[in-house]
Amino acid sequence: MNLCIFPSRDAANAAAVDGLAGWLAAPGVRNVMVAGGNTPLDLYAGIARLGLNLAHLNVFMLDEYVGVPADEPRNCANLLLRTVVAAWHIPPDQFFAVSSRREDALASAIAQERRLAAGGLDVIILGLGPNGHLGFNEPGSRRDSTARVVDLVPSSVEANRRWFGGDYAPAQGATVGLTTILAARHVLLLGFGAHKQTAVKAMIEGPETAACPASFLQSHPNTFLFLDDAAAGTLDRETRRTRGGGQ
Repeated sequence: MNLCIFPSRDAANAAAVDGLAGWLAAPGVRNVMVAGGNTPLDLYAGIARLGLNLAHLNVFMLDEYVGVPADEPRNCANLLLRTVVAAWHIPPDQFFAVSSRREDALASAIAQERRLAAGGLDVIILGLGPNGHLGFNEPGSRRDSTARVVDLVPSSVEANRRWFGGDYAPAQGATVGLTTILAARHVLLLGFGAHKQTAVKAMIEGPETAACPASFLQSHPNTFLFLDDAAAGTLDRETRRTRGGGQ
């Protein structure tokens, strides 16, 4: 796990764009998994502005809300179609979605992992949940968890309600498992804002435990955490001194 702390969200995003661009353009990189939500949108826009030739990439979804209409613009699939697939000029048939339809959600999440079984996942982009979740792998998720539909904790349901402006408050999510996340060759995780402090501290300084799924990234050597000062605010001084960069 490599820790990079910056004075602001903008500075952290700028550094993350530089790092991610190098990974995406590296020889042999084909399979990329992307997260929805608000946190990575500036990162995706930064990559788009570089104008890289990324038409060789296969883009996989990390997770999706369950029970939200498939044509809802704010669900993960449609958000990523706009901000990654279209913006990065990825051929549409190289985008593999997880379905928000209750009857299809589990099968589509399982299909993501099966498609990756042969070549593996080169790069994954993650946001950090306030309770330490990765995708919809909520606290209690095992290191060896696989694709599934998850009942979400109340804080995640409320976050979903805010994301959808009160129109929806999905209580379930379809997600790939921690097995897939931890097997990625390169992991980029973003964490911004004071409301992420508890999760950041548990992820970096706590034990590796299912109580904070993100803590399992501690033993992943090619994980890069891009944090702003607000998110890193409660880290021990020694942690910041010995492990923090980018300041």
